[in-house]
Amino acid sequence: MDALRLSTAYLAPVSWYAAAARAGRVVVEQHEHYVKQTCRNRCRIAMPDGAVDLVVPVEAASSHAAIADIRISEHGNWRHHHWSALRTAYGKSPFFEYYADDFEPLYARRQTFLVDFNEALQQIVCRLMDLDVAFVRSESYAPPVAFEDLPAMQKPYYQVFSQRNGFLPDLSIVDLLFNLGPESLLYLTREG
Repeated sequence: MDALRLSTAYLAPVSWYAAAARAGRVVVEQHEHYVKQTCRNRCRIAMPDGAVDLVVPVEAASSHAAIADIRISEHGNWRHHHWSALRTAYGKSPFFEYYADDFEPLYARRQTFLVDFNEALQQIVCRLMDLDVAFVRSESYAPPVAFEDLPAMQKPYYQVFSQRNGFLPDLSIVDLLFNLGPESLLYLTREG
């Protein structure tokens, strides 16, 4: 079976991980041109007042820059802001306290390149979920599956703010992980 080709993603949506789990082998496209305002450098989490995007700032890049060359900007205090937002969003979720120590160090140290930061987070997520997928980076360009073409995961699961916001589908994988813990993999791999 051919490997699924996906774009790099910052704490990718649940649908990205579900597609990866079904495929078993994923090529992360690192030669594509950087596209602004996508999951490549943003994730969506559930906050008390609804879904909120967290954006990793990047240094100014031309529209022809390869994603592998995109550098994370150290302007502002975004790492602290993102970690604080994750604590606010998921501090009362059933599994945040079990997994927080795995994620927090990545928000304390600098990474130069966006793809490296995304990959480090992806490795943590896969380890914590016991998700056995072979990920490799592309050696040459080929079009990845577009984020919008991945089937959104619509089946509800427990979310901390669901009584207030209703179920918010296809949020960042950390929403699933912090809310379902060890059952996250079952959610990703079940049909329907």
